[in-house]
Amino acid sequence: MTASKRRFKATIDGHAYTIIGSASDQHMQTVTEMMNTQIKQLRKLSPDLSNEQIAILLAFNAISDQVDKQAELLKMQADDAEA
Repeated sequence: MTASKRRFKATIDGHAYTIIGSASDQHMQTVTEMMNTQIKQLRKLSPDLSNEQIAILLAFNAISDQVDKQAELLKMQADDAEA
């Protein structure tokens, strides 16, 4: 493990995880809280979903958000290039 990597202990959906990364504790805590909130929302909206289905939906939503942000960034870069 390099010096910039740190361990963060998170509880997600009642399960303990140790996550290794370079992000701050505050960042990791925010992500953990958002995941738990989204899991609760999915369970409330669709109580019959399995843990696997919930994980897949969370991943899908995260990648969808990433695609949107990437498209937004590319548009901003194109607009800057035209200016």
